[in-house]
Amino acid sequence: MFYLTMDILGTAAFAVSGVLVAMEKRLDLFGVVIIAFVTSIGGGTLRDLLIGNTPVIWMRDLTYVTTILITVFFSIIFANHLKYLRTSLFLFDTIGIGLYTMVGIEKGLQAGLLPVMCIALGTMTASFGGVIRDILCNEIPVIFRKEIYATACIAGGASYFLFVLLPIPDSYAFGAAILVVIVLRILAVRFGIRLPNIYKKET
Repeated sequence: MFYLTMDILGTAAFAVSGVLVAMEKRLDLFGVVIIAFVTSIGGGTLRDLLIGNTPVIWMRDLTYVTTILITVFFSIIFANHLKYLRTSLFLFDTIGIGLYTMVGIEKGLQAGLLPVMCIALGTMTASFGGVIRDILCNEIPVIFRKEIYATACIAGGASYFLFVLLPIPDSYAFGAAILVVIVLRILAVRFGIRLPNIYKKET
């Protein structure tokens, strides 16, 4: 039940993120719904295909589709009350990647994958929906920019496997790893911490 709750919360957070991007791009209602859907289920769909969990989970459980539609409805209603659109987008996107990183890792563990593969699966689960969203909205995906994004997912995933070595419940380790992802992402943006560029400046 705990992991299902985290999955639903991640779905809702990414749906809000998708709605905000779509509205910023002035898409129509259909476009807003589609962007919310791909943002929420893109990473999970890739994850399920990679581990052979088909039909993918959102096709077998209407909870996810219902969650997205309800989230879209309320996001549209309250979007006009958000004073700082980009701040809200960043917040929900960050919460989403934290939750989805750990959901992906849990799915990897259930599939019997090695920890390093679980971390990779969690990172893809957290990032791929945003990649599709940004491509459809004619933006360079955040994961390919200099910002700390996938790196935060990897660090959070790695921290989970360290936390489970401690004498604490798995749910605490799960929650702590989510916080690691979120805090790292926030600190990186707050203090301008970025990965180095590999290209040379033109003279």
